[in-house]
Amino acid sequence: MKVTSLLIAGLSVVLAANVIFQEDFDEFNLNTWQHEITAGGGGNWEFEWYTNNRSNSYVKNGVLHLKPTLTADNVGEASLSNGFVMSLWGGAPADLCTSNAFYGCERTAGAGGNIFNPIQSARIRSVNSFSFRGGNLEVKAKLPRGDWIWPAVWLLPKLNAYGSWPASGEIDLIESRGNAGSYSAGGVNQFGSTLHWGPYPTADPYMKTHGVYTLPSGDLSEDFHIYGMTWTNDSIITYIDNPKNVVLKTVFDQSFWKRGQFPSGVDNPWAGRSNAAPFDQDFYLVLNVAVGGVNGYFPDGVGGKPWTDKSAHSVNDFWAAKNQWYPTWKGEDAALQVDWIKVSQ
Repeated sequence: MKVTSLLIAGLSVVLAANVIFQEDFDEFNLNTWQHEITAGGGGNWEFEWYTNNRSNSYVKNGVLHLKPTLTADNVGEASLSNGFVMSLWGGAPADLCTSNAFYGCERTAGAGGNIFNPIQSARIRSVNSFSFRGGNLEVKAKLPRGDWIWPAVWLLPKLNAYGSWPASGEIDLIESRGNAGSYSAGGVNQFGSTLHWGPYPTADPYMKTHGVYTLPSGDLSEDFHIYGMTWTNDSIITYIDNPKNVVLKTVFDQSFWKRGQFPSGVDNPWAGRSNAAPFDQDFYLVLNVAVGGVNGYFPDGVGGKPWTDKSAHSVNDFWAAKNQWYPTWKGEDAALQVDWIKVSQ
């Protein structure tokens, strides 16, 4: 139990912060963590598919590893393009497809001229076991290193109280790129924290609630760091290692509707709610490692990117350049490694 003190009217008041969730990864508890099973690419047409496989998600020496691998190692390289059908509809309950968005539950290799997702990875969530509203979240983690790897630790609403994404909000504690620190768009020496919100997907002014931290020397794959968030009725603040090292500070001093300056004629999904809305609901944890994608997170023409977002065959171009990027994935250094997670209120 963490104990803090406040000075109120000259009196020292001791407050006990109750730990309401603690995951030390002594084992991989699948009652806590549900795997997402989909080839949908996170809505960004990323190049991975998410599966329940101990090659991609496992606990070793008390540390969770989420590690991307090559799909070809599983199904054979020829199956990526020769009409092989990847169907995620059947199987045991733990292996059933969790999202059919963006053709996530069944794909035919070679359809439309594109190969099947060439990367296999993992995305896990606590949607069925734990969610919370307000408090202090800390995650001790080491970020992956390897070109075009995109790790994230984030939160989504348990119930879409204000409508579908992003109206009900999204909290990104960590997003980073595995590229070297010399990568001009920001590599593994850097991470960002972001709030997503808006009445519909094309009206998400997230840059108003976005912060970036750059490590003064070295990179975030070399050692574990504590990534934290303090979430109250008045603000959301993220930090690294120490609450004084603030990455993002969003104060709820105005409504998100006013903050967004949305055009007239659009309905306010948070009307009548506090300034904290949509961040006044229960959120659950999500941890994942994506690769690539076409939403601009890896900008075109930067750092030798071997595909373009506007190409109809981006995934093919990415895979054709395997000899460029795969040598930068060095075993478990390419994995998101999480030592522990703690939430207190």
